[in-house]
Amino acid sequence: MALLEQWRSIAYNQETDKGELQRFWQRYFQMEKEVYEKLLEHPDEVVEGTVKELAEKYELDIMAMTGFLDGINDSLVTPNPIEEMEEDTRVSLAFDKEKLYKNMVDAKADWLYELPQWEGIFDEDKRKELYLEQKKSGTIVKDPKIYPNDPCPCGSGKKYKKCCGRNQ
Repeated sequence: MALLEQWRSIAYNQETDKGELQRFWQRYFQMEKEVYEKLLEHPDEVVEGTVKELAEKYELDIMAMTGFLDGINDSLVTPNPIEEMEEDTRVSLAFDKEKLYKNMVDAKADWLYELPQWEGIFDEDKRKELYLEQKKSGTIVKDPKIYPNDPCPCGSGKKYKKCCGRNQ
């Protein structure tokens, strides 16, 4: 069984006691925060190695490292082959800074996007800009409904029902 499949069977197990699962995630989020603190200290350093080597480097077990790699994968410059990843698979943690920040905002992970290490990467204005960009990207804006007696949006001056609405 690939590592990712094992991780997901543990992390998203519907039969696990809710309290136990909550404690699992609390421990995981703390470990994740510690890894991000280290990564963001040197954001331009490309960290590479096998899954096992990175787990050892960041003092995580293989499953926690697998979860971390799953979480960061969408923010990487080149995604890792996480679906078929094993302990000896070479992976990279080279991340796109803006994408990572936005993905943390999207995940509502304030404990990550509010890390003080971000202050050395983006100034306050840039962080606010990225935050707002990400929040707006999830907002659906519907076009206003056009009723038959409204002026036609094509600009002809006719009512919609006598102009473009006729073809509907």
